[in-house]
Amino acid sequence: MKKAMLLVLVVFAFAGFMMAQNWSSTVDVLGAHNNQGRGCAGCHAPHSGSFGSGHGGGADAGSYALWGQDASPLYGKTVAFGDGGRYVEVLPTGIASGSQEVGGILLCLSCHDGNLTQSNMMQNWSYEQQIGLLTNTTYGSQKIPTLLGNDGTTAGNYTNDHPVGQNATISTANGLVFANNKFSVTAGTQYAQFVANYGWPALAPGTWSNPYGVNGSGKPYVLCTTCHNQHLMNVVKVTNGAGVTGLNSGYYATMFFINAPYNPASTTPFSNETAQFCRQCHGGEANESNNGTATTTF
Repeated sequence: MKKAMLLVLVVFAFAGFMMAQNWSSTVDVLGAHNNQGRGCAGCHAPHSGSFGSGHGGGADAGSYALWGQDASPLYGKTVAFGDGGRYVEVLPTGIASGSQEVGGILLCLSCHDGNLTQSNMMQNWSYEQQIGLLTNTTYGSQKIPTLLGNDGTTAGNYTNDHPVGQNATISTANGLVFANNKFSVTAGTQYAQFVANYGWPALAPGTWSNPYGVNGSGKPYVLCTTCHNQHLMNVVKVTNGAGVTGLNSGYYATMFFINAPYNPASTTPFSNETAQFCRQCHGGEANESNNGTATTTF
């Protein structure tokens, strides 16, 4: 009986893994960023930047990625993220400053701040929740907010948001190494085993543009784009051989624009893919760092 049950679990896990490699969705890949039909033009204005989209803004409007939202209210602002606000980030003074924080933080907040900037077309309600993708009842009945500085708590509160910015450095331990402005993995270490079991799509060199910043001390730090790919809401394409070992090539389900397999609505028994994503940076909490033998179940 025990052998039969084990076989069933293995079949379920394998089936979920195979499905993950061939994920497909009928919802447009831009998802919420389709902006109710405006599509790419909802963020990128092909002429005159934020003036061209009717917002106005700073003199450097649209000079980075043809950005069509007015980011100027955020210029030079100090934002205190996470854990009592101890991760303090001073935002760039302009959209054309050349700072890594522009494309990785400032542009994101120009829509997702909701406190200093306009809320634009946002309803402050997770798109996945609106269209019924979140079938897991543990999410509760309240709306999942999408505005960081206006999420239903005190206006301007960022202490309940994951830290980003130059003080939110990524720890290198258990075999994860950062040198010459890129990450590598030491063979035979705990982190190497984690990469073999899951991968490291958010950190692996060349797998995703603007994945992290490097501060004045030479330490890597978290950007919004370390975790999110703003152009793909519901699917992530993995090409093995680009440094992302541990994941077979194919299309995987994701949510919330996470730039790796991330499916909290998975019905596969014992799925741990969402936890595995976080462990790319939080390696000390990984199975491999705690004498665990569990691998990855999608």
